[in-house]
Amino acid sequence: MVELNRLTDKAIQAAKPKEKLYMLADGGLLYLLVHPAGGKLWRLKYRHGDAQKTLALSKVTGGTSAYPDISLKEARQLRDDAKKLLAAGIDPAEARREEKAARQAEAANSFRNAAEEWFSTWQAGKAGKTVFNMRSKLDRFILPIIGDKPVASIAGPDVLEVLRPIEAKGQLDTTHRVKIAVSLILQYAIATGKRALADPCPYLNKVLQTPVVKHHAAFTRPEQVAELMRAIDGYRGQSVFVRAALRLLPLFFCRPGELRTMKWAEVDLEAAEWAYISSKKKVAHIVPLARQAVAILQELRDSCPSGEYVFPGVRSDKRPISDMTLNRALQSMGYNTQEEFTSHGVRAVARTLLSERLKFPADFIERQLSHKTKAANGTAYDRAQYLEDRRAMMQTWADYLDELKATEGAGKDSAKAYGKP
Repeated sequence: MVELNRLTDKAIQAAKPKEKLYMLADGGLLYLLVHPAGGKLWRLKYRHGDAQKTLALSKVTGGTSAYPDISLKEARQLRDDAKKLLAAGIDPAEARREEKAARQAEAANSFRNAAEEWFSTWQAGKAGKTVFNMRSKLDRFILPIIGDKPVASIAGPDVLEVLRPIEAKGQLDTTHRVKIAVSLILQYAIATGKRALADPCPYLNKVLQTPVVKHHAAFTRPEQVAELMRAIDGYRGQSVFVRAALRLLPLFFCRPGELRTMKWAEVDLEAAEWAYISSKKKVAHIVPLARQAVAILQELRDSCPSGEYVFPGVRSDKRPISDMTLNRALQSMGYNTQEEFTSHGVRAVARTLLSERLKFPADFIERQLSHKTKAANGTAYDRAQYLEDRRAMMQTWADYLDELKATEGAGKDSAKAYGKP
């Protein structure tokens, strides 16, 4: 005979705690344990094989089995579900354990887990600002949407769910940078056996709006460069370090961040070389120093002999000038650093004029720009390649800038002075 359901919500609510634990039976071996402390917990007695067992009834593995979080109706449904498993020869407690193990495995292989592992490896050696920006992308855009999904399940629509809201705001560059971050994480998950099977990101370009590429503001006509050199010569900012940095920026045409963090320990005035680790490629890089650059540095060294940085900040010589200092100086000279010319623009100036006006080989120029190039014989990147050629190029470049600065109508015939065709 099938046992009838006996409990009611009214009876459960009226049940008061006693000195000892007691139970209220419902039916089908379902009962409610009433604790002396007042808790009321659902339990199911059952037999599997030769063993008598008890199962705590909850909606999710490891969840609460307490009344009223689990209502009387829900408890009866959980009882019936457990009996269906028993009828199929499955121990419901064992099924719960397997479910829990599966969920733990899923959590261990979640996109969030793969992202955090990737990030901890990726951030090593990166600049603080770069790390901050990537962390922000993860926390703001990516993890809240797909962090808890199994990394193996991530498909194109999941990534689009992350990207579409950013794209809708017109932030197209950010959209593509976030897509690249997701792609890097998925590639890491594939490479490290984290169950990711594919990276759908390369296929999304056709369904995303393309951002307009905006290059660093720069000009490349010799007469414009001549005006810039004269403006730098006429700069009268209070800091001798900023004045020196401005004069050296076009001579070196390195990345502005590398110039501002230049250290005396990296400079060999006798050998006329500045050797440092490239901020972008993370490889050793050498800047041969023209006579003009040596003179500026020697003057700076003689007047300010102490300190780690060549261009220390205003408040402390323990830190370099800020990353906005050079652009602010250009702005004070009347240049619009958004539309007209920025400190990073000297790289475009040098790349263009060294090639078009002074006719130096692209390999020399690219090497001096610290761009990674592949040797003709297919060998790995050679950091010292073309050093003597680059030394001659850097001196020619410095002399050319001096001539531009000194000549009205600069640039029309000045390349001829150096024997260039």
